Amino acid sequence: MNSVPGRRTRMLAATTATVGLLLVAGCSSSDSDSGGSGTKTAAGGVELVKAGQLTTCTHLPYPPFQSEVDGKVQGFDVSLIDLVAENLGVKQVIVDTPFENFKTGAFLNSEQCDLAAAGMTITEERKKNVDFSDPYFDATQGVLVDKKSGITSLADVKAKGKKLGAQAQTTGEDYAKKQGFDPVSFESSDAVLSGLRSGQVQAVIIDYPVVQGWLKDKANADAFEVADNINTGEQYGFTVKKGNAKLVAAINKALADAKADGTYKKLYEKWIGPYDAAAASASPSAS
Repeated sequence: MNSVPGRRTRMLAATTATVGLLLVAGCSSSDSDSGGSGTKTAAGGVELVKAGQLTTCTHLPYPPFQSEVDGKVQGFDVSLIDLVAENLGVKQVIVDTPFENFKTGAFLNSEQCDLAAAGMTITEERKKNVDFSDPYFDATQGVLVDKKSGITSLADVKAKGKKLGAQAQTTGEDYAKKQGFDPVSFESSDAVLSGLRSGQVQAVIIDYPVVQGWLKDKANADAFEVADNINTGEQYGFTVKKGNAKLVAAINKALADAKADGTYKKLYEKWIGPYDAAAASASPSAS
């Protein structure tokens, strides 16, 4: 998700507008209280914002990276960060927050979360506010269209005078604007798909894995098709507060171990689809 992203935010009535809904990741305990020894220092000397848990900021829904499945937050990002939490000897707890906070690092700086996992593209602009892990996924932008539209590419959207939709604050939206489009902006990935279904737009540009997830649904596959798949050179990374080198190292170690022992491949095939070896050989991001 890139620039990644203004997705739908769900709040508990008891929370404030600035503190997102606490959700526990798939295989974690439902107890969100601090556990363990009560210390905020985990294995490897990693300092945590809450004892006994690795608190992850995300923005729901963004399948297949993170979304609620059977009442639990699950997905590719969630599974990878579960590996980090396991190495640290704690559990992962997820906080659903507005996407704009990911670009600024606001929730990391205010110690609401230890890290952010939101299918976020590594960019030089974002590096000014947060520190990224090594890249864990190579992403492209998919252009999904109504089968009846006659659109065959992103350029064709403009040539035919059709409306293009994108998710707000994302690299897909940024890319469309750089190509001379004035895309209709939607707050969440769900809203993007709804806009295409309703005919508000005739094409949308969004991260291709999201498109893949949509097309697993027969109704979507019957109505829509991929008109373009654009390699923008994007790579996803997890983010931490500036200067939190120990947590970055812990994340990078978990990623490297998962790629070495086959766990990454297994999770990739579970959540993304057919394994792309290039995703596992992504070079570390520049510091």
